[in-house]
Amino acid sequence: MVQQKIVWGDATKSGLVLGGVSIAYFIINILMGKLPEGRGFAVLANVSGIILWVAKLFACFALMKYFMKKFAASHEGVSNQDTFRFGNATAFLSALLFSAIYLAWVTIIDPNMFSDSIEQALAASSSMFGQAQMDALDEMLPKLPTISFFVNLIYCWLFGVLLSAIFSRNIPSRNPFTQTFNGPDEQ
Repeated sequence: MVQQKIVWGDATKSGLVLGGVSIAYFIINILMGKLPEGRGFAVLANVSGIILWVAKLFACFALMKYFMKKFAASHEGVSNQDTFRFGNATAFLSALLFSAIYLAWVTIIDPNMFSDSIEQALAASSSMFGQAQMDALDEMLPKLPTISFFVNLIYCWLFGVLLSAIFSRNIPSRNPFTQTFNGPDEQ
């Protein structure tokens, strides 16, 4: 069994990389939303957004698997449970980093992000909301950055835990036939 200190030390590095991928996607997505108005730019932003999302998802899958394999290969006696713990720690640290940057963005860089979004939604469907709903939204608005931090943290972490559970089943390999046998002298 690998020590917790080793698991968390290695997970810190891989969590920074995975969190960085999500942060880069988030910032690029925000910047694409700032494209000039127009139908051509809207189509470009939507298509690019889908392509970027798929690329981010693929990159996160590939990086998580790579880091888990690297962890298993770097330490002697690593079990599938150790690999899962490493993946879980990586997922948590990555989620924490992304959620912290997201919180900083919506509280410091763009504090009107939620209020602008709610205003746009209300303008599009103002007849559906009564005064009670409007008051509830106004009351909840200051709490949205904190709520979004915890929702992002939990969602990203659970996604990473699921990915870790899937990948750790075969990292390191449990196949007894993967070990090589070079001849009668080796036993």
